[in-house]
Amino acid sequence: MLILSKTAGVFSKPPKSNIFGLLRSLSVCPGRLFCHKLVLGIETSCDDTAAAVVDEAGHVLGEAMHSQTEVHLKTGGIVPPVAQQLHRENIQRIVEETLSAGRLSPQDLSAVATTIKPGLALSLGVGLSFSLQLVNQFKKPFIPIHHMEAHALTIRLTNKVEFPFLVLLISGGHCLLALVRGVSDFLLLGKSLDIAPGDMLDKHVIDKLITRKEKEEGIEKGQILSSAADVAAAVQHTTARHLAMRTHRAILFCKQKDLLPPANAVLVVSGGVASNLYIRRALEIVADATQCTLLCPPPRLCTDNGIMIAWNGIERLRAGLGILHDVEDIRYEPKCPLGVDISKEVAEAAIKVPRLKMTI
Repeated sequence: MLILSKTAGVFSKPPKSNIFGLLRSLSVCPGRLFCHKLVLGIETSCDDTAAAVVDEAGHVLGEAMHSQTEVHLKTGGIVPPVAQQLHRENIQRIVEETLSAGRLSPQDLSAVATTIKPGLALSLGVGLSFSLQLVNQFKKPFIPIHHMEAHALTIRLTNKVEFPFLVLLISGGHCLLALVRGVSDFLLLGKSLDIAPGDMLDKHVIDKLITRKEKEEGIEKGQILSSAADVAAAVQHTTARHLAMRTHRAILFCKQKDLLPPANAVLVVSGGVASNLYIRRALEIVADATQCTLLCPPPRLCTDNGIMIAWNGIERLRAGLGILHDVEDIRYEPKCPLGVDISKEVAEAAIKVPRLKMTI
């Protein structure tokens, strides 16, 4: 378990020489440094240790991240105990760097928001343990965050998007379609039945086909198939078409049920795989065909980050949702659904999806 310093010295205040410059740059009210809300977001759901401070206007005051990618590439995948240890080694430094970047101290924060679900149990535990000690030490409200809710709401940080909107969340560990009716009001339309797109693209590029091709070409360890590029292109195209078709059906369902406006509805695509431009183009074709506007956060906000967690905290703080002052019984949840599942209703609607020409 992480142990914070017994004094507030670990999270020191800005030097006195910087205070007056800080006061000039912020709106100030008598007797208080900050009038507006500031939320520290902490993300440790998988293999990145990330933190950020965001204000209620969407300004990022500080951000820091430690990536574990190089470590896990050597083992061919994420090893949970290794991820846990790396989170433990880096989380205090990352939070300190975040606060320092914004010339902030914990006392300046309105609340601390932390991912507690879903994710790797050992990783979630590190972020939650650290956060609870932080909020207890500095007497701050705690806002538990659903990782997928944060991905879904990130677009409202970068674009003026009103509820309701449709979101497709695609990453290494998740794939789902949901109607977002409010900050914590989701209707789950469908989700992956086996593996997520990112996991498939990273680890399963048609294993049986590759094995057969390797035998045919007499490939030895370290050599590359002559058809590797063709196989990769075929897998990417198939993935893009499948996601496009399912998203098309979701849009038609929502419009049929008057869950989305008949014109100018918004389709948001977020999560790590949303950075794939080929998949984005396939979804643009669907959006154009259904009179929707396709919006995606910038690539750096599609992957896991502290900004989206802090912004989700701001959204919940403004809406007065899920703000805890007693954290004694809070627990992390490795598996946790998002919203109300109406996927059975979507299937029963049996909507026929028109075939679109996917020229990408």
